[in-house]
Amino acid sequence: MRGLASGHRLILYIDGASRGNPGKAAVGIRITNGEGKKISEMSRYLGHKTNNEAEYWALLLGLKEAKRLGGDFLQIFTDSELVERQIKGIYRVRDLNLKVLHETVMEDLKTFSSFEIESIPREKNKEADRLANQAIQRRIAKEKGRELKKTTISSLDCTGSKK
Repeated sequence: MRGLASGHRLILYIDGASRGNPGKAAVGIRITNGEGKKISEMSRYLGHKTNNEAEYWALLLGLKEAKRLGGDFLQIFTDSELVERQIKGIYRVRDLNLKVLHETVMEDLKTFSSFEIESIPREKNKEADRLANQAIQRRIAKEKGRELKKTTISSLDCTGSKK
């Protein structure tokens, strides 16, 4: 990537995850500087999405964070070959939900001086993967906590004593 030394270079690792596809989905984002020092991490639950939608959301949220951090030159790593090839224009975007996300990503990418995107093996994207799965696990634990409270409340009568 030309010009990296003259501007603020950020390296963006992204991953989207979906349990059930579609199912509970989340993103994991890790941003480092040019020397590999961690600058930012994000782990966010998305709701009910497909894996490909989650991958695009990871890229979209990662771009917003990189812009917030003042990035000019981006090097993006993803384990989604589909997202990489659609961003590069090698694959067409056919899915209507992905088209909207793709268009938004392409607009956001124009705000950077330059970028590269590369698909990497999942083993080289472990931190972003961990963050995405962590968000899903937090959501599952939160839902189980609500179920536990409902069960406890329903087992009590109006006086507060057990039935």
